[in-house]
Amino acid sequence: MNEAPPSGRSHYVRPPSDGRIEKRCNRGGPISTEPRINDRIRVPEVRLVGPSGEQVGIVPLAKALELAQEYDLDLVEVAATARPPVCKLMDYGKFKYESAMKAREARKNQAHTVIKEMKLRPKIDPHDYDTKKGHVVRFLKQGDKVKITIMFRGREQSRPELGFRLLQRLADDVQDLGFVESSAKQDGRNMIMVLGPHKKKTEAMAEARAIADARKAERQGRTPGSAADDTEDIEADEALDQAEDVEGDETAEAPAAEVEQPAETAQDA
Repeated sequence: MNEAPPSGRSHYVRPPSDGRIEKRCNRGGPISTEPRINDRIRVPEVRLVGPSGEQVGIVPLAKALELAQEYDLDLVEVAATARPPVCKLMDYGKFKYESAMKAREARKNQAHTVIKEMKLRPKIDPHDYDTKKGHVVRFLKQGDKVKITIMFRGREQSRPELGFRLLQRLADDVQDLGFVESSAKQDGRNMIMVLGPHKKKTEAMAEARAIADARKAERQGRTPGSAADDTEDIEADEALDQAEDVEGDETAEAPAAEVEQPAETAQDA
């Protein structure tokens, strides 16, 4: 049963007959994260900061806009929550460009620790083993962790020592580049071991960039035409591609941060 509206409330809305409460949403436009500038500032007075950072003091908004026009600069609200708001005279276009360049440099120096995955069989062929080991070496050189998975099928499950010996052999072969971060353990039909790199991701990125820059400078200062030159050109291109792969997909804000991402799987050869 619907109740009568309270006395003195003219905005009372009678609920629907089925007992549900009607919800009204007033959806506005997207909220802008950019500071207000010039005529968009709607306060009577502001605390003004000059172009060189000097304190001008509290002045009326009209006076601040007049000074901005006199200096051929923008009046930018840098602290909207202050009372009165703090505004600064600056070239807003130049400020946005410099901020974008700083953010780009921060993303460039960011490191992503990726967990790669390599799957092997207990009775793997020697040639296939060498191929898989080459992938593990490449991942460790790039500063990534590698998850090694030994897959058992059928009667192979009764011989777990085969997988353990294979993992131990692989760890010994790459001990110069990585170490056993998580020792071998049985997980259902699989046996898993995790290898960690000796180099940090940031060090691997810096080394890849240095190699790419050195190859590029050497190639530009050389006269092309010989077979040796062509071989070095190919190596330089590979170094540049590796550097671009290491720097790809960077999304964090802080520099030199390490973020773990989902495992990537390399199938059997």
